[in-house]
Amino acid sequence: MNAPVPTPVMEKQRNAPNKPFHGKRHKNKKARLAADRTKSDGFDEVLQADIDQLLKRNRADQDRADDANESAPSLPEAFTELDVIISELSSTGDGLGLSETGDHVYVVPFTVPGDKARIKVVRHFPELSYSMTDFIKVLEPGPLRDDSRIKCGYFAQCSGCQLQMMSYEEQLAHKKRIVEKAYANFSGLIPELIPAIGETFPSPMQFGYRTKLTPHFTLGGARKPKVWSPEEPTVVPPIGFSYKGRRGEMDIEDCPLGTDIVRRGLKSERKRVAENIRSYSRGATILLRESTTRVPKEDSAEAGKNTNEFLTPGSDTGDLIQIEHEKYTEEKRCIKDQNAKTVEYVDDYIFSNKAGAFFQNNNSILSGFTEFIRSQAIPAGNDQDAKPIKYLLDAYSGSGLFTITLSPLFKSSLGVDVAGDSIVSARENVRANNLPNTGFAAADAAVLFEDVPYPPDQTLLVIDPPRKGCSEDFLRQLLSFKPRRVVYVSCNVHTQARDVAVMVQGDEKKNVRYEIESIRGFDFFPRQGMSRVWPS
Repeated sequence: MNAPVPTPVMEKQRNAPNKPFHGKRHKNKKARLAADRTKSDGFDEVLQADIDQLLKRNRADQDRADDANESAPSLPEAFTELDVIISELSSTGDGLGLSETGDHVYVVPFTVPGDKARIKVVRHFPELSYSMTDFIKVLEPGPLRDDSRIKCGYFAQCSGCQLQMMSYEEQLAHKKRIVEKAYANFSGLIPELIPAIGETFPSPMQFGYRTKLTPHFTLGGARKPKVWSPEEPTVVPPIGFSYKGRRGEMDIEDCPLGTDIVRRGLKSERKRVAENIRSYSRGATILLRESTTRVPKEDSAEAGKNTNEFLTPGSDTGDLIQIEHEKYTEEKRCIKDQNAKTVEYVDDYIFSNKAGAFFQNNNSILSGFTEFIRSQAIPAGNDQDAKPIKYLLDAYSGSGLFTITLSPLFKSSLGVDVAGDSIVSARENVRANNLPNTGFAAADAAVLFEDVPYPPDQTLLVIDPPRKGCSEDFLRQLLSFKPRRVVYVSCNVHTQARDVAVMVQGDEKKNVRYEIESIRGFDFFPRQGMSRVWPS
C-alpha cells in the first residue's frame, strides 16, 4: 500500500460509561484462516477486507454456507489472458473485478471502476477468493478513466502513482472512501460512534511535490556481492524504483513527482553512479532530498553565513535553483548525504534535519495541514473553562513539526521522542524559531508519560506514530495519563482506526473514555494510493 492519507483525529475525554463497549470485530472464518498467512502468501488484511465486502455484496444466495466450506471455483491456469470488468477500486489502489461466477475476485493494477481490461493471471489464492494479475491493456475505458491525464512514461510498470488516469476530484473522493472503510472494517466500532468523514484536504501540488526520492539499484547475486574482473565490460544496472507486482528495479531517468531540484539531482546522481559503478559490489539506495535556504535581499552576505550553518560542504549534487521573492531569494539544493543537514520552511517556521531522517515529503501541503490542526487544537469556549487547555504534549515529536507550529497557542509545550537524534534536531529548531516556551526531551517508550510536568486535564496530546501505529503499552500509558484532548495524526488509517477504538472503548477502572469529534484525510501523496488521516 502506498503512503497514507493524513487524517487527524481529535478526541475529547469523558467519563467511562457504566454500560459495556458496543463494538464488534469483523472476524469471519475466512479472515481467521487467513490471518496466520504472511503477505508473501498473498494475505493483505486491507485488500482482503475489500475483497470480502465485494463478494458479500455480489453473492447470489446470502444464506449459503460459509466460504471455507464451499467447493473451490474453477480458475484459469496461471498466465492465461482474459477480459474482466472492474467493479471497484480497493484501498490499496488496485482495481477489483469479479469472475463470471461472481465468487472470485481478480486484483488488477492500473485500472478504475468501469474499465474493461485485458489481464494476465499471475497467481491464484483460492482459499482467499482472489487472484493477482498483470494489467495488459484497457479494452473499454470506464467513466472515471482519462489516459490524457497520465504524465509519467513509466505508468503501468512502476509500482507508484496508480491513480494518474483519474481526475483529482475523484482521487480525493476515493481517499475519503478509504478512510470510511478503514473505520468501518478495522475499528470494530458501531457506526453511531464514528462521525461523518470530512472531505479530503487537497494537496496544492499534484506533481513536482516530493522533496525526497530514494531510487536504488542492485548488483551481484542474492547471497554474494558482485566481483568485477578487469576484462569484464562495464554494465550499469537499472537505477530507479520497483516494478509493480514483480521483483526487480525499473530504470527511472526522471520522476515527475519530485521537486525540480530533486529531479535535477536524480539526473546528476544517475550519471555519477554510472561513472563509478565498478566501485560498488552490491548496489545502493540513493538519497535525494531538497534543502531550502532563504537569503534576505537586504543582506545577502549575512544570509550566506546562515546557509553554511545548514549545509555540509560537498553534501549536495552541485545543482542549484534560485527563486526570487519580494524580501528574499530561495536557494534550493539537492542533498545526497544522509548525515548532512537539510532545511525547509513551513510558512515562516524553519526546520533543519539530517537528510536521512524522517520529515514530511510534501512541503506544499504542510502550511494548510498545520493551520488546520491549529484551528482544531483548542476547543470552542476554552477561555471560559475553569481549567482551560494551556499545555501541549507531543508524544512522537520527531524534529518538532507539531510542537513548534502549535507552540504559540500554549503556555508551555513539550515534545518527547524515543529517538535521540530527532530530539537534537528539535532543540536546534526551537532555537532557530525563538520559542522560549517550548522544550524537547528524549524519553524511554516504557515510561513516556512518567515525567510530564503538565496537569492532564489541561493538556492537549498530539500523537503521530509510525505506520504500525501505537503499541498496546503506549495506549495503556495514554489512558492512565488521561489527557484532556487528543489529536491523532497517522500515515496509516487502518492502524489508526484500531488504536482509536481502544481510546473510545477506554478503561473503566481508570474511569476514562474518549469520543471522536472529527476525522479528515489529507492528501500528502497525490496520484498515489493513499495519504494521511486525522481524527479528533
